[in-house]
Amino acid sequence: MNLKERAERFPGDEHKAGEEHYRAYIDAPDNYDLMAAMQFNLMTGLGLRQYHRLLDIGCGSLRAGRLFIPYLLPGRYFGIEPNQWLIDQAIEHEVGRDLIRIKTPQFSNSSDFDLTSFGVMFDFIIAQSVFTHAPPRPIALCLSKAREVMTKESIFVSNWAEDDTSYDGDEWVYPDFVKYAASRIDEFMSDAGLVARRLNWTKPPSGQSWFVITRQDFPNIEKLTDPFASSRELVKTEEKLKFCEEQLDRLYWVLRRVTGSGRKDERRVPRDAPASPPDPGQEV
Repeated sequence: MNLKERAERFPGDEHKAGEEHYRAYIDAPDNYDLMAAMQFNLMTGLGLRQYHRLLDIGCGSLRAGRLFIPYLLPGRYFGIEPNQWLIDQAIEHEVGRDLIRIKTPQFSNSSDFDLTSFGVMFDFIIAQSVFTHAPPRPIALCLSKAREVMTKESIFVSNWAEDDTSYDGDEWVYPDFVKYAASRIDEFMSDAGLVARRLNWTKPPSGQSWFVITRQDFPNIEKLTDPFASSRELVKTEEKLKFCEEQLDRLYWVLRRVTGSGRKDERRVPRDAPASPPDPGQEV
């Protein structure tokens, strides 16, 4: 792929992550579409519907917002981003002012995680690529503020860079990452009155882990850790039904031959029918 083709496929690709371009400022430009889809699929897999209220912490240049805003009903998308120019550039190049007029998303430029400024409680919250760059104090502040706008059924999703040791500096680090040990992440949650569990979900290109966060009185957080478990079970069930159908078809034609009721030109027993059903524990 030559430079012209890359520029057509990945706008802003001539810029490095962190440079002053609305796509590059938040990440490598060739990850812009992939990370948007990953966030959208994850949140809808966890149950996000069009009528829910979604808070996008660090919404940046609306990488995921450009998918969430048209999906949600008017007035249901809320974004916090200290850098207003990122939002402005995203509206100009990715979303369009007509969609903003129709869907009426709300934005805040709060830099101190004032999540109560919108005056509503949220069904879903996402903070992608926030805690991977933040020192401990802003993380603790964000989680405590998030607790104030969460009901007992709210779902908060974030990604973390993990290590055996934890970052203990005072500065934000970008475009590099900061890492935290699992025990430190649990400590953040406990202090804020929250609970976190690691998600069985595709990791971002940078290899970070996704976590689902809820209040401590959430009914059953464990059921959220594998968002597409039910879909996989459905696929397994369909495979089993297909096998049963093939075996019944095979048996039917065997009986026709045994009883002499079959004709020479009738269909033979399928030779590609599996000899045994799929393993119920096998991933599909």
